[in-house]
Amino acid sequence: MSLSKNQLKLITSLKQKKYRTNNNLFIAEGTKVVGEFLNSNFKLEQLYCVNQSFYKNYDKITEVSVAELKKISSLKAPNNVVALFKIPEDKFIENTGLTVVLDEINDPGNLGTIIRLCDWFGVRQLVCSINTVDCYNAKVVQASMGSLARVSVVYTNIEKYLQTTNMPKYAALMNGENVYKTTLPKNAILVMGNEANGISEPVLKLLTKSISIPRFGDLQQTESLNVATATAILLSEFRR
Repeated sequence: MSLSKNQLKLITSLKQKKYRTNNNLFIAEGTKVVGEFLNSNFKLEQLYCVNQSFYKNYDKITEVSVAELKKISSLKAPNNVVALFKIPEDKFIENTGLTVVLDEINDPGNLGTIIRLCDWFGVRQLVCSINTVDCYNAKVVQASMGSLARVSVVYTNIEKYLQTTNMPKYAALMNGENVYKTTLPKNAILVMGNEANGISEPVLKLLTKSISIPRFGDLQQTESLNVATATAILLSEFRR
């Protein structure tokens, strides 16, 4: 069974957020990433692959040619399979454990990497401001390398959220307390700010503590760390 025009139109449209929202669907690509979602609670809508025998246990399969796969793939080198999954319903925010909050992260690669970091460090939920890039953006899904299947990502008004929790709230700042000299709790909220502007002023006013990663270079001229890199270092310290 080859790819129909309607299928091609639908898959192409899902590269835009409004059509992902309208159809309640997102795209996952590649054997590893698709496999992670197939082994999770995400519901498969349709799977397009060049070799159906690899996915013989699934019903919703369309076998396509390599040329057809290239038409629907966002990758420079398409990897065997493209799948459509249902976007799950909004999740409940838990006020326990370690939670990462993102204030207007714009870069899909950064968000995907942060989702992967949360998975690595056992952070079960990621709370994002409404203006943070969509976690079902194809580039985010790809950068998360399947970790999106295991990390709960919630979009909400983070100012209201921060006002409703009594957990200690840490701001990641350039001029905060040296994280290597700070005793960090197991239950806390870590807020990471926008790539260019940091944490917005209204959000900053709601945070109880600030931490920073000190510079060790002799000249001290490095302006800042990439937000995903900084998140990795800080999560490592929270888990120490």
